[in-house]
Amino acid sequence: MQLIHTIYEPSGSGPHPTILTLHGRGANAFDLLGLGPHICSGKFRLICPQGPLETPVGPGAFGYAWYPMSMGGPPDIAAMLSSKKKLEEFLDECLKRYPIDPKKLVALGFSQGGVMAYSLALTNPQRFAAMAVLSSWLPTELVSQLAIGEAVHSLPTLVQHGSQDSVIEVARARDSVERLRELGVPLTYREYDMGHEITPGSLSELSAWLEETVIKAGG
Repeated sequence: MQLIHTIYEPSGSGPHPTILTLHGRGANAFDLLGLGPHICSGKFRLICPQGPLETPVGPGAFGYAWYPMSMGGPPDIAAMLSSKKKLEEFLDECLKRYPIDPKKLVALGFSQGGVMAYSLALTNPQRFAAMAVLSSWLPTELVSQLAIGEAVHSLPTLVQHGSQDSVIEVARARDSVERLRELGVPLTYREYDMGHEITPGSLSELSAWLEETVIKAGG
């Protein structure tokens, strides 16, 4: 398969509810894997692909990213769209290879991974039962390059952000939420007294939301 990835495997033979789980800049395919047992008591398969771009995270240390940092300039939309295409192809391969319940497929992303989750789910909402975006933002420049139709009106979406986030300021999340509302996306927005992170409280609410929105709603 094109992208290196890790998997959290629920018990049983499947098909399983599945979360395409997209890490942030500087992390890797193992970064969010540990969420598996804590989301809906381990009912979801987590598929965690690794970003295609190697990026420095400190002296002699490297992680991975979905697109380069903008360093104060405009976001690299071409790189975002390139990673979006890789993820679409990767997801096609996963659906053939793993026992995934296609009616209970979720796009979830943290930070840069949230931008990628937006790009995937807003352009192919019929493919996903829900979208969850954590500590991220939706670039205006990206929205203008995506073909977003009325099908997003049926895409349940959860956005979580920390009011103390110093990496992606909460104002950017609030702007993104307004953009989503303008698009008619059915939205739940939650802010927490936290930084650029996932806390036990935000994880608990994410789990409860997925239980109601995907597990119970799908029967």
